[in-house]
Amino acid sequence: MEVSTMVTIGILVVLVLYVIVIYNNLVGLKHAVSQAWSNIDVLLKQRHDELPKLVETCKQYMQHEKDTLERVMKARAAVASARESQDVGGLGQAEGMLRLGLGNLFAVAEAYPDLKANESFRHLQTRITGLENDIADRREFYNASVNANNVRIEQFPDLLVARPLGFKGAELLEFDAAEISDVNLGGLFNSSQA
Repeated sequence: MEVSTMVTIGILVVLVLYVIVIYNNLVGLKHAVSQAWSNIDVLLKQRHDELPKLVETCKQYMQHEKDTLERVMKARAAVASARESQDVGGLGQAEGMLRLGLGNLFAVAEAYPDLKANESFRHLQTRITGLENDIADRREFYNASVNANNVRIEQFPDLLVARPLGFKGAELLEFDAAEISDVNLGGLFNSSQA
């Protein structure tokens, strides 16, 4: 064998190995995004199961707050629908509505001392607040995984492997602006006493 043939074969072997390494890294990133989504999904399901208990507990005390309770349940249904269809954009909007509704519910609950003293309510409030914090942590991890995946499939030379093999970018989980803004507690208390 000639030296030029050996050099050509060597270069081809190195290129094939390099493509294999890139491919394996892209697969790892894709699965990291899936795993991060699954972690969020578990917490969303747990919170989904707790919300009806919270609403039922509140109904016993909050006769005049039917709209607040209905908004929470509608938002819960929207989150469930987006979660089941894995609609990340829809989930972000539904999460914003749900978080705003829960913020309103907990704020309005302040006007009901018997409800605040109810052990079941306190337990559910603590549980749901804990789940909210866990969801926020997992959302941060999910978005970091999505970002790593998306950057990698757009970088050269990885894009030369990613595009022909059908690797796609994932969508960040961003919550609606209403979720990020503070709840107007003063307005809530004034309207609940009217």
